[in-house]
Amino acid sequence: MRTVDLKIEDVAFGGKGVARENGKAVFVPFTIEGELISAKITREKKQFAEAEMVDLCGRSRHRIEPPCPYFGRCGGCAYQHIDYAHQLEIKSRQVGDLLRRIGKLKEIPVQPIVPSPRNYGYRNRITVHAENGVIGYFRRDSHRLIDIEHCPIAMDEVDRELTDLRSHDLRDGHYTLRARVDRPLRGRLTRSENAFHHFTQTNDAVANALRDLIVQALPPGQQLLVDAFCGTGFFAKALLDKFERIIGIDWDRFAIAAAKENATEKETYLAGNVDAELYGAMEKCNLDKASLIVDPPATGLSPQLRNVVIDLAPARMIYVSCNPATLARDLGDLQARFQIESVTPLDMFPQTAEIEVATQLRRHN
Repeated sequence: MRTVDLKIEDVAFGGKGVARENGKAVFVPFTIEGELISAKITREKKQFAEAEMVDLCGRSRHRIEPPCPYFGRCGGCAYQHIDYAHQLEIKSRQVGDLLRRIGKLKEIPVQPIVPSPRNYGYRNRITVHAENGVIGYFRRDSHRLIDIEHCPIAMDEVDRELTDLRSHDLRDGHYTLRARVDRPLRGRLTRSENAFHHFTQTNDAVANALRDLIVQALPPGQQLLVDAFCGTGFFAKALLDKFERIIGIDWDRFAIAAAKENATEKETYLAGNVDAELYGAMEKCNLDKASLIVDPPATGLSPQLRNVVIDLAPARMIYVSCNPATLARDLGDLQARFQIESVTPLDMFPQTAEIEVATQLRRHN
């Protein structure tokens, strides 16, 4: 493997620094824009290359010492070597860049990123894996495990659960540890446990900020809210005062069952395919007094669902995304019927490359 001298020009979505060698992009993890490095090329393709830093020749003023002993080997965090204020700058810039490059959007109203009040000790749950006596996370770019005694981004109570878990003789499998429970869930996750795991946010403070942002964005006196990919109704239940009727749709029947447990007469929750259910939920309502929330998985909206949303075109729409790249793709199509009013990044997962984004849209007059 050859060694090259590089200047890092940017940090790409996903967390790797970007340099250029003879016009070809070279991606190098754990680097910061402006740094001068010596790097070993580990993978070379026609359009790009990947490398690992060998020597840091010119250090960024934003570089700090990572507090986690597993950083760089564990596959979870990407930014512990960067001070938190600069992490926020990087993520905000990445959102704008993706919307311009993938969505072909111009004059994007990107709002200041919402930071996490705690950039360590914020996760209210983690999932660790056990195999052949090793208990921990997957290594970076690998399906091999690294043994983890504690996780600095997890809440103290979750870390105590991990210490307790490690004191037991475990079967191989996946173990979800949560704050505010008496003990961890032992053994492989059931479907219902997976539903709970997927449909609750792991950073309580930022999840609440996201919910408040959505509540403020939607006006009162509306007839219908459809909350697509509603999970347990986290957004819908906060908006009961603003709508005469609320319909939540999700594929997971366990999440829908949880949403129904304390539902009011205003609320209807449907377990089914969002693509198939959305049109029937909205086609007969007054779309001038209707709003739509979508919070899809990382794959974004399917082509069929994008077409349904464009065809229906409710007066207002909120798009919550955990993947700015697929958000950019979808907004590129949705702008045919909608104007983007604001794009707000939220740092749901400090120290990682993940970015949450809430986009407010209004139907074109």
